[in-house]
Amino acid sequence: MTKPPSPAPRKAAKPVPQRDLFHLDSPLTAAIRGERSLMAFPFFALSKHAWMKPLSYNHGPVSIEVRPSSTGVATIYDKEIVLYIASLMAAKVEEGEDVGQDFVFTAHDLFSVTGSNQSARSYQRLSEALERLQGTQIKTNIEAGGEGEEGFFSWLSEARLHYSKTRVGEKRLKAVKVRLCDWLHRAILRDRQVLDYAAAYFQLGPVERRIYEVARSTCEDGSPLEIDLATFRLQIGYQNPLANFRSALKAIAAADAIPDYHIALVEGPAAVPEQGKRGRKAGAVTVVVTPKPRLIAVDGARGESPAA
Repeated sequence: MTKPPSPAPRKAAKPVPQRDLFHLDSPLTAAIRGERSLMAFPFFALSKHAWMKPLSYNHGPVSIEVRPSSTGVATIYDKEIVLYIASLMAAKVEEGEDVGQDFVFTAHDLFSVTGSNQSARSYQRLSEALERLQGTQIKTNIEAGGEGEEGFFSWLSEARLHYSKTRVGEKRLKAVKVRLCDWLHRAILRDRQVLDYAAAYFQLGPVERRIYEVARSTCEDGSPLEIDLATFRLQIGYQNPLANFRSALKAIAAADAIPDYHIALVEGPAAVPEQGKRGRKAGAVTVVVTPKPRLIAVDGARGESPAA
């Protein structure tokens, strides 16, 4: 009897590469951009570390209340993640794609865009920032996409870090998955009030970042911004006394380090003292923010033109 041929050995199934399990929205190929309301108003703590106190802004028709979670309020550095997501979304909108609220990206690309190093500490800070963005509670009467909201929302309604493991059990971060809040998603998708950021933004300190954002959202048409010191302090979100803010602004104005804008403090005339009192009372201080001239090509040469 003839022995039937042995079946051909089955080939072992190839493992599916981890990257194929995700549809990545990164890398970002366009500029960093942000929604105008997030530029104009103080939604984030001006701190490098956890800020545990509530924040509030009430001026004119705008009100904002920000409550911390057990890990604190989202900071101006945590905002880098929100800007990165907003930039991914804005790029998709411009390409005519249908854009949902879920985004998947690599930490490597986020760090490359924001200028962060690839150290273990950077990955730890990323995890902490995502936790604060998800835990911080925001309430505002600013409408987004033609709709208002009552009650609180978080910047991210979902935030996950997806890992794989090496043969020795070490974790390797493969992707970050987040879900953007309804409020910001509507603002970007419907209002289309999205402005680009200067590349040097990520090298600025907390107060300088806010000054740049307020200037960028206000002086878009090239007109200067003139605002009294106390109101400017509120808009920046500076939590220390007004005298400290004045000193900080003087140093920033002297350094002239705000990308695309000059900052100046104009002292008003000193007030005449009341009868029986000595000395003159310091005058009111006005902050003047002026767009810097931009260099443009003129007949093959370099010339100056007012910022558009």
